[in-house]
Amino acid sequence: MSQFGSIIAGTGSYVPEKRLTNDDLSKMVDTNDEWIVQRTGIRERRIAGDGESTASMAVAASHNALAAAGVEPKDLDLIICATVSQEMVFPSTACFVAAALGLKSTPAFDIAAACSGFIYNLETASNFVKTGRYRTVLVIGAETLSRITDYRDRGSCILFGDGAGAVVLRQSPDPKRGVIYSSLHADGNGWEMLYCRPGSRHPLTPDGIAAGDQYMKIKGREVYKFAVLRFGELMEDAMRKCELSREDVKLIVPHQVNLRIISSAMEKLGLGMEKAFVNIGKYGNTSAASIPIALDEAMREGRISAGDVVILVAFGAGLTWANAVIKF
Repeated sequence: MSQFGSIIAGTGSYVPEKRLTNDDLSKMVDTNDEWIVQRTGIRERRIAGDGESTASMAVAASHNALAAAGVEPKDLDLIICATVSQEMVFPSTACFVAAALGLKSTPAFDIAAACSGFIYNLETASNFVKTGRYRTVLVIGAETLSRITDYRDRGSCILFGDGAGAVVLRQSPDPKRGVIYSSLHADGNGWEMLYCRPGSRHPLTPDGIAAGDQYMKIKGREVYKFAVLRFGELMEDAMRKCELSREDVKLIVPHQVNLRIISSAMEKLGLGMEKAFVNIGKYGNTSAASIPIALDEAMREGRISAGDVVILVAFGAGLTWANAVIKF
């Protein structure tokens, strides 16, 4: 049993001002607002402006989370950033965040687990806190997916947006509060469902750039089936392991992948959509930033109160999937 609890002391988020609406996309590819909304639930997404990047948005979200937690940057023991659209190949985006916060020796690193990245991040940070190794950890999910999106491909460009979310984890003497359960999973055999090629296996070449190798590729139908299946499994696992009834769960914060996926999974679980926090209509799929942005909005809208049990579920490229149960 953990010696300490790992509680969420504050949340924060940031999204760019620039909006890319479905009508805007209809001028770029063969699509329309009705088609996109019907299939995804997305109406618009935010796009990073000139001078904005994964690190700059992560810093903005982090400042908001730190302020909500009443924590100064100097009090941080560790920074972890979940992203697949990192500031550079190296150094890590977390190192850029630490430098922007004025820190010069605080450990900082990235986790790459795509859309499941924030929960991977959360479990990693939480274990540091629960064992007593660190007392205060900044946990970030940030993405600039617009930079790796092919706006000639209507099957993928309608889905993705940019943004960042963050939480501050702090040590608690009560191990029954905060992050009380989480599980992480991966199956690399399914990598071709969703991927972005550049790397040591496929170095970028002029011919590759001309072919669009620098952009994400997605098999939408396969991803849909995978996400619905894993959503149900993750929810059932979380409720069984934590001995929770449907009534015990105040809110479910899923990865904002597709409204149809979320509603289908909720229906199969016998849960009403009022139990799910959904903001995909405003932001699209922001990968690792999706859950922390949604969690921050849920907090600010008063959807979560002290004592509430919240379940996070995510699934994405890797293939990866993960869940977490939080008692506030």
